[in-house]
Amino acid sequence: MNLGVLLLRLLLAALLFGHSMQKLRGWFGGLGPRGHGQIFDEWGFVPGTRLAVFAGTLELLGAASIATGLLTPAGAAVVIGTMAVAAAATVHNGFWANRGGCEVPFVYGALAAVIAFSGPGEWSLDHALGLTWNLWWGVVALLAGVLAAVPPIAMRARVLRSRESQRGD
Repeated sequence: MNLGVLLLRLLLAALLFGHSMQKLRGWFGGLGPRGHGQIFDEWGFVPGTRLAVFAGTLELLGAASIATGLLTPAGAAVVIGTMAVAAAATVHNGFWANRGGCEVPFVYGALAAVIAFSGPGEWSLDHALGLTWNLWWGVVALLAGVLAAVPPIAMRARVLRSRESQRGD
């Protein structure tokens, strides 16, 4: 069981590392801060470059927490929130990634939730420090992540409505 949880944590952390470095450094085929900033602007997240860097930084912090198993519910909440915002930005394309949908952020967020509910296992810094997590910490992480996603999603909706009204004039 501990090996499985460790592998799940390391796999998700590696994927999140790559996801964040696409935004922060342009690695792994990414566009870097400016390129992702333009996409964020198009999606209604303004200022795009600043928010792309912020999202990439949050993804990196979540990856570090999950990889090391340190303050696991907090790291999972960060990932859940960040991925909920990303999913909201792409859900209009449907679910599947091959159509530009929300599949990837949904899976990353769901895996973070699984880790929040299961805990990091014995092979973690949380365990080494005597920190224990139970079901309620999973609930807290899920709720905190979802609630943290509400303001950026609402601000995006406001930007998109404003753009639509300007086009209609």
